[in-house]
This record gives sequence, structure tokens and C-alpha cells, in this order.
Amino acid sequence: MPAVTLPAIPHYVPAPETAEELEWADLPIVDISKAATPEGRAALAPQVRDAMRTHGFFYIINHGYTQAQTDRIFDIADVPFSQVTDEEKKRFAGDIKQTGSYRGYKLRQYWHINNGVRDQLEHYNLHRSITENQEHPQALQPLLPELRAFAEHNHYDVLHPVLRLLALGLELPEDTFVNIHGFKEKGETYVRFMKYYPRTPEEETLTNKVWLKGHTDFGTITILYSQPVSALQILSPDNKWRWVRHIPNALVVNAGDGMEFLSGGFYRATIHRVVQPPADQAGHTRVGAFYFAMTDDDVKLVPLKESPVLQREGITRRFADEDAPTTEQWRKARTSAYGQSELKKKDDIVEEEVILNGVVVKHYN
Repeated sequence: MPAVTLPAIPHYVPAPETAEELEWADLPIVDISKAATPEGRAALAPQVRDAMRTHGFFYIINHGYTQAQTDRIFDIADVPFSQVTDEEKKRFAGDIKQTGSYRGYKLRQYWHINNGVRDQLEHYNLHRSITENQEHPQALQPLLPELRAFAEHNHYDVLHPVLRLLALGLELPEDTFVNIHGFKEKGETYVRFMKYYPRTPEEETLTNKVWLKGHTDFGTITILYSQPVSALQILSPDNKWRWVRHIPNALVVNAGDGMEFLSGGFYRATIHRVVQPPADQAGHTRVGAFYFAMTDDDVKLVPLKESPVLQREGITRRFADEDAPTTEQWRKARTSAYGQSELKKKDDIVEEEVILNGVVVKHYN
């Protein structure tokens, strides 16, 4: 068969990796290719369980994309920003606060960071179906088949194996989480491309170099394609911020609120933030590619009490079972409020909080 010719688009060249000595988080590395067999899943499940319990983050390697395929994804990821005019971006901007959905663009300076400084971050969000109830800018039209394939790869070849391993870690049937993460069902699991732009020295001073405040994700599982510009930090179990190191062609996976709620606190929704990159990467843009997974909209976020592990270990609840929101209610509340709500400062002014659906949601500055 003749080779498939892909649409020509500009090549995005990221900054070289930093040479600075940073305090890196020591995150486990999971070879997800081993999850293809029952024996492999049985061997990986304790590793993934412990990673989610201890760090809430881990790396995935051998996920099925070559380095060339991943490079192509980063070329595509830059298209919504570099190949679309500001006027067209505005036409495709989402009404985030009103709809509680991130579909379309989140334009720069939508979120308040600190001291009157607003964000310098754009992102473009595509429903996992790519074309369902969503239109896209002209520059993305030729790329929609590739984007659909990218969404399916993340959903079936990365997310589902991770969900099976997490279910096994709770001694539940391995399809327990898979069955509530449909591809065609109603929900907001989406592909996201992000681009951070450099900020002024004054903005860095006013925000203490924080680009995105410490927060948890509100879905179940986040898949991030590792890229060279160091800026992501996680709050480690010893309460110190540590950098997430770039591993070429690896994925960085973390749990969000949805997984913490469903697992009764057994798996951690880890706090993470984005800060100014090291000096040798200053002045560069930072492009990211993500898959943000959520359960089907009608899933009620109550602990899976049938888990033998939770029966032994106990359950940590953020709300009574009868008050638990559905995924749709939780994502709409979190999406509408983020960066748009007045946060109440705690005494040490390091923590800020807002109450959503009766639940205290913290941000760390």
C-alpha cells in the first residue's frame, strides 16, 4: 500500500532541555505495554496502585506511539495557536463560566493568578469525538482525522489499561472503571492543547513566579505528553514542591478529584502547579498535549464500597454519599469557578479556598 501523506503543517521546535540542577520528583515509570496480558496486568497493578497512593503521579513508557508520532502531535498542538488569527480564536472561544465546559478556546488573561496579574496561557479543547457538536478553526480542518485517531489512542490504549490496573489495585473487577468511561457516552473527556507564553519580569514578581496555582484536576485521570520545558511541579508527600522531569516520548499520568472520590480517598488527587521555567529556558513558549478523562456525566461520585481494599482500609469522604455530585455537576462547578471566583485566603496566605457543591476546593499559591 502507498504511504499515507499527512497534511503539511509547520514544525514546532521546543526549547532544549534545561541543564540546571533542579529538585526532581522521583516518580515511578510504568511500561504499559505489559498490560496487554492478564499476567502483565497482575504484575503492574501493585506498582500503579502504590504510585497513585504515594505520589498521585507516574510516567508511562511504551504506550504505542513512536517518537515521530509524538513529534507530529506537538506540531498539531501548536496549530490552534500559531496558525489561527486572534479574530478567529474569539469566534471559537468557549463560554466557560456559563456552560461549565472547556470546549473551544480558553483565551489568554481569562484566569486571575495573583495581585491583579492574569494568565498568559491559551488552550484549545476538543471533545473526544472531535466533531460531535463542535466546529473547529479552518487550520484544524485537514487534521481532524489525525485528532480523532489521537483521541482513540489515548482512550483505548492508555486510559483503559490504566483504569484496569487501578481497579485491580482496589481488588475490583478490572473493567469497573472502564465501564463508566465510555467513548460514545455523554461526557466531557477531551483532548487539550495548551501554549504558555513568556511573562514580563513585573508579572513574575507579582505572582512569585507562579504561572498556574497549585490545584487538583477535577476529572479521574489526566494524561500529559512529556515535553522539554520544565515548569510542572507537584506537591510531594513531604509537602515540598518538586519538578517533573522530561522523559522523551513518555506520558505523565495523574489522578484527579473524580478518582479520589470514587476510590474513597485511596488514590490521591495530587496537587500540582506550573511555574516560571529555569533561566536557560526563559523566553520560550511551552506547548502541551493532554487527554483529560472523566467518567460518563451521570456517574455519581460515591466511593466504591464493594472494594475489599476499602472495606479493610476504610473510606475517606469529602461529602456524604447522599450529597455526592454527579460528574456533570462536579465538572461544571469546577470549570465555571476556576480563575473566576473570589478565593478566601487562609491565615498563612499560602492556601486559598472556595466552596463548590459543599466541598472545600483548595488552591496553593
